[in-house]
Amino acid sequence: MMDETEFWGLVDSAREAADGDPEDQSDLLVEQLSRLDPDAVLDFARHFEARSDRAYRWDVWGAAWVLLGGVSDDAFEAFRYWLIGQGREIFEGTLHDPDALAELLEDFDDQVDGDCEDLGYAADEAYERLTGAPLPELGLPPTPREPVGEPLDFESEAVLAERYPRLWERFRA
Repeated sequence: MMDETEFWGLVDSAREAADGDPEDQSDLLVEQLSRLDPDAVLDFARHFEARSDRAYRWDVWGAAWVLLGGVSDDAFEAFRYWLIGQGREIFEGTLHDPDALAELLEDFDDQVDGDCEDLGYAADEAYERLTGAPLPELGLPPTPREPVGEPLDFESEAVLAERYPRLWERFRA
């Protein structure tokens, strides 16, 4: 059974080997997972999906909106995958205080960062390589239909600047 430390270790080692490039990180993670047994890949997939669901919150979506200058439903999913790929400290720090991303991110290039849909499918790809079969259901509760928390008016710059003063100052001002 893969524990949380092992999960984050795989995420971190792929990110470090990819020198921060999200697409390379996805490819390297598939390679790492393909060296494990199928049950470990399933465990990794459960950890990943559970974290994506934990980040499915209005306040995290608002932070992504400020960072990227607007984020659709699909782009928010890819943002959550990217956020997990940044490692435990940035992920947990963001959930604790989404505006803290302003300090947690050393470098941020909105052409490359903030989006990594492929990372969300690394376990699927590795599992299929190992077994020849698609990743089965993970037995997790379904993702909520709506993000958790209070919705924000993403179209209002005043609301976003007030709710995320540090992010706004660094990325939009």
